[in-house]
Formats: sequence, C-alpha cells, structure tokens
Amino acid sequence: MGNTVKCHGAAHTDRMAAADLEAARVLFDRRAWKNAYDALAEADASAPLGADDLERLAVSAYMLALDDEYASVLERAHAAHLEARDTARAVRCAFWIGLDRLTHGALGPARGWFARAQRQLEDEEADCVERGYLVIPAVIESVVAGDPERAHDAAAEAAGIALRFGDKDLLALAVHEQGHALIRLGRTEEGLELLDETMVSVVAGELSPRASGIVYCNTIAFCQRVFEVRRAREWTEHLTRWCEAQPDMVAHTGVCLVHRAEILELQGAWADALQEARQAAERFEQRVAEQRTRGRALYLEGDLERLRGRLDEAEEIFRAASRCGYEPQPGLALLRLAQGNATAAAAAIRRALAETPGRLDRVPLLAACVEIMVAAGDVDAAAAAGDELGEIAVTQHSEAIGALAARARGEVALARGDARGALVSLRDAARAWQALEAPYEAARARALVGRACRALGDEDAAALELEAARDAFLRLGATRDAEEIDRTPAARPGDHGLSPRELEVLRRVATGATNKTIASELVLSERTVDRHVSNIFAKLRVTSRTAATAYAYEHELV
Repeated sequence: MGNTVKCHGAAHTDRMAAADLEAARVLFDRRAWKNAYDALAEADASAPLGADDLERLAVSAYMLALDDEYASVLERAHAAHLEARDTARAVRCAFWIGLDRLTHGALGPARGWFARAQRQLEDEEADCVERGYLVIPAVIESVVAGDPERAHDAAAEAAGIALRFGDKDLLALAVHEQGHALIRLGRTEEGLELLDETMVSVVAGELSPRASGIVYCNTIAFCQRVFEVRRAREWTEHLTRWCEAQPDMVAHTGVCLVHRAEILELQGAWADALQEARQAAERFEQRVAEQRTRGRALYLEGDLERLRGRLDEAEEIFRAASRCGYEPQPGLALLRLAQGNATAAAAAIRRALAETPGRLDRVPLLAACVEIMVAAGDVDAAAAAGDELGEIAVTQHSEAIGALAARARGEVALARGDARGALVSLRDAARAWQALEAPYEAARARALVGRACRALGDEDAAALELEAARDAFLRLGATRDAEEIDRTPAARPGDHGLSPRELEVLRRVATGATNKTIASELVLSERTVDRHVSNIFAKLRVTSRTAATAYAYEHELV
C-alpha cells in the first residue's frame, strides 16, 4: 500500500513537472522572455533539461542579454546533443557559441569553437545544413581581411546550402552578407536589393529571434554607413515595432535606441533623439564588451548638445565617448569651431582625415572639413575636401552624400566670391535635404542660399531665405544658428563684401600694379593673387581691372 502511494506521488510530481515544462515552452513560443527564462531555469534546477529545452533556455538568456548564462547553457546544450549522438545539432550550437565569442571580441575562443564544429562535422558522412552555417565564419574572415569578392562567393555558397535544405535563418544570414559584399564591391544597388529581400523575411516573422535581431541591426547599421537614409529610416521603424512587441527583450534594444536616435536627429526631433541616445548609453554602461557602442550613443548625445548650443555639456560628453574608445569626430572639431577656435578645429579635422582611410567613413569628416576650412580662411583645403566628397557622391549614388557634396560646392564657391555658381549648388542641396525630411540640414543650405542672394544684390530673396532658415532653426532648438542669422547685417549701398586681403589686392590693382608685382609686395604666390583678383571681380560685379579701379575710387577704398 505504502509503495503504491509513493508511486502515485512520484507520478503526480512527474506530471506537474511535465506540465510546468510545457508551460515554459509556451512562454518561449510567445517570446515572453523573462517568464520563459525563469520557468525553464526553475525546471532545470529541479531536473536537468534535455538538449532542446537547454537551447530554449539559452535563447531566452540571449534575448535578456544575460551573456554569461547564454554561453554556459549553450555549451551544456552542445554537450547534451553530442551525448544523444545528434552531431548536427551539436555543431549548430557550436556555431552560435563561436559567433557569440566573436561578437564579444574573443577571437581565440571563437576560432576554437568553429574549428571544433568543423572537426565534428567531418566525422559525419551525411550532408546537412550545418555545413552551410560553418561557411559563415569564412565570410566574416574575408570581410575582416578586406576581400569582399571572396566574402561574396562564400556567402553565395552558404545561401545555396540554405536553399537546398529550406533553412530560412541561414538563408537570411547568407543573403544579407552577399548584399554587404556587393556594396563593398561598388555594386550598391544590387547589394541594397539583397538587403531589402532579407528584411522582408525578417518583417514577415519567418526567422528565429536570434537571426532576426542580427539581420535587423546589421542591415540598418549598413544602411547608415552607406548613407541610405530612407532605407535606414524605414527599417528602423520596423525594428522599433519588433522590439516593442517583446517588452522583456534587452538584446538589440540598445542598438535599436542608437539607430532611432540617429534617425530622429536627422528628422529634427532632437528632444526625442537625445532621450534615446541617453537611454542607449545607460543600457550599455555595465556591458564591457559594448563600450564602443556606448561611445557611439554618447557621441550622438554630445553632438545633439552641440547643435543646441550647449557647448560645455557637449565637450564633457564627447570626452566620455572618447573614454569608451569612440572617436568623437567630426563633432569635437565642429565644437571647437563653435567656440571660436578655428585653428584647433582645422588641426583636429586634418588629423581625423589623415587617420581615416575608408571612403565612406571619410564622408562626415569631409563635409565638416569644408565648413571648418572655409571659416579658417583656407579655401583651397575646403575645395579639395569638397572635390573628394563629390567624387564619392558620383560613385555611391546616395541622395544624402549628393546633398552634402552640393552644399560643399556651394560653400566653396561662395567663399571664392562666385555667388551665382554657389546659388545653383546650394539650392540643389536645400531641395535634396527637404526631400530627405532633414530640416536642420535643409535650413543650413537655405541660410547659405540667403547669403548668396545677398551677394548678388537680391535683398528680397535673401531676406526670405534667411527668415525661413531662422524659423526652422528656432523650431529645432538650434539657437546658435538662429543667432548667427540675426547677427548678419542687411545689405547697404556701398557694401562690397571684400575680405581684408582682397582689399589690399584691390588697392594695388588701383595703382596699376600687375599680379606679379602684387604677389611680390604681399609675399604671395602669383596664383593666389590671380584668385583674389577673380574674387574681387565677382564680388564687385565688374569684368576688368579698369572697372575695379573705378569702383575703388568711387567708394573711397583707396
């Protein structure tokens, strides 16, 4: 009788444990990550979980950003699959462990796990989809080695295996790496089409949580890197909804906040962008492996404070970003310019450009370089930066880079006294930024358009453009930009717009001196004097030395 009671009690306990475990699996399927993790961990504490449930526990830990738990439980799942003689599933676990180590910068352990998986698979005679997963490390290795062609071929091989076995996770990982490789090879449109194709699978909910998060974040980051503003904005909106549907999730949400902050900054929602950047920085504060991402969030925060005119706060935050290993440029150089130190700004931007070989990485630095060098009086350096930016725009086919290049051409032309030529480029820039829904950049372009109109003597058009730019700056909170417009005096009869050096040259032209003589007297190159004379003609709207001389005497400049 007693044994019967004991048996019934044990059976009841077993049924309860089975029911609890089934409930935990339901929570996992519903992506209620915190409850799923707690229920699976409790079940594991009562009796060791099987391999499949260990994988569920590991994924739950991953989605909660419990990095140590994720790795240790996944290693247990790997061992459990081996014990059950399910080599293919063990290899799959080894792949994810290696990828996790790689993500955290542990290259030795990552290579070790990939090598272990490869060796275990060699003992298997049957073909399996895991062979495709183990091609992904070769793709990553090729990217790191700077060989996009080899990366593309390896990713295509992995995609072929994925199609043969109908594995949607592997297919998404492989195809989005193909897209990245094509963009690196200069086949931008083809590459972006593959990224879009992959994202359709993610949005449709066809992928596992881990694969979805990886593809989301990597695709948006790549769109940002190649200045595909529209795509980055669209996919970030989907990523936000994906994160909101899983309120327990911690993994990927910090990166999502960074992406959102970048998009919100461009859209002019600065208060919201600042909040997102701060939340992202806080999210990564205690995660040692994510300090560079934290630095990126801090940089965004500092740049927003710079734009809002809070210069001391911006400097402090830029320094914090630097301590995280993130280069706070071009924001810090532009901060120095805002502080009135054009010399320091020029030195900083030159140094940053000298250390940045990647063409796309140079784009924001080049745009800032044009602005800084014009302010510092080195128009030749500004022109060189603008020319490089224009070359990148031609090959990259990006609306945003094209807008930056157009503004750069306009800034340089305006600095050289070619207001008419400047106006064409600046209006192109303003239209492009308006189409991209980037109000601050559009306002900056319109402010320059106003200056060009004023230089051409069209005060009515200048007033309209400057007023529109000023109103936009005030709506955004860009008070320093608005104040700069307020400080710009209206044109008066007799205004000539000549720089002090150009006045010196004009006075010598009025005496009948040749460019060669003027160059000798002012210790300048003859080419520089030629450029000054051209600028003088443009600003005074004259076509000859005789007319320039007459203007100088008429307006008592000599």
